[in-house]
Amino acid sequence: MPHKHTRFDWAIKKILRNKANYVVLEGFLSELLNQDLKIKTLLESESNQQTEEDKANRVDILAETQNSELILIEVQNNSQLDYFHRMLYGVSQLVTEYLEQGQEYGKIRKIYSVNIVYFNLGKGDDYIYRLRPEFVGMNNGEVLKPTPAQEKRYKIVKVADIFPEYYLLKVRNFKGEAKTTLQEWIYFLRNSEIKEEFAAKGMVEAKETLRVNNLSEQERAAYKRYMENKSYEASIRSTQEFEAQWQIEQIEQAEIRGMQRGIQQGVEQKTIAIARACKQQGLDVETIMAITQLSREDIEAL
Repeated sequence: MPHKHTRFDWAIKKILRNKANYVVLEGFLSELLNQDLKIKTLLESESNQQTEEDKANRVDILAETQNSELILIEVQNNSQLDYFHRMLYGVSQLVTEYLEQGQEYGKIRKIYSVNIVYFNLGKGDDYIYRLRPEFVGMNNGEVLKPTPAQEKRYKIVKVADIFPEYYLLKVRNFKGEAKTTLQEWIYFLRNSEIKEEFAAKGMVEAKETLRVNNLSEQERAAYKRYMENKSYEASIRSTQEFEAQWQIEQIEQAEIRGMQRGIQQGVEQKTIAIARACKQQGLDVETIMAITQLSREDIEAL
């Protein structure tokens, strides 16, 4: 049965960039970041420019909030070993890209990096991970705090409020039903389904906006092509993984056969050595045959 709603990665590429649909992204981000936020605009950076190639492996969108904070949302479908490094690179690029030359460092914007991955990144069973850096005393464990002047000037409560925050959503790790409003969003990300009873922020709007039947004829055709491409990619990836595993098994089996042949040859050589020693000691052929299980012809040929 086809999904009633579009995949999130396709939606942020084609539908959610429309200002009328900001409310959907606002709802998702408000639930994830645990704050009410409003999107002022969607920005273009080097990392999220659309290209003719239009790769489906990674999709991203850069949002600016009413408070001038930056939120980079990335969806990664295929496995990438250095994806943690990519997360760091993407945020580092934004830090410099949105600080004009000559501006004081205090103008650096707060950045949230939201990463939705559909592969097993790192070793862990949770479905949401958060990285929010703090300066902690190595001797007393004290968390470094901003001065009152810094709090007033930069409107912060913690030093960590200045630094980027990373959110990693390993949606394949989410199992079962949604019991919280945030889990409703994770459920949708995993299953491309929004249940009628879901009531998280932005869900009411997403329920209709992302419904496949509510797409225009052109959008529905584009979505169909996208899903066909995803099926093709999955088939190619599955074939490559199978062939790689098959080749590994063939190599392992050849190595086992080689080891078995080596062992057998070693046994045969040792048996011949024993037979030769027995013959040199003057034992009769019948006795040597009983000891070594060699044939009369083999023993006489020694």
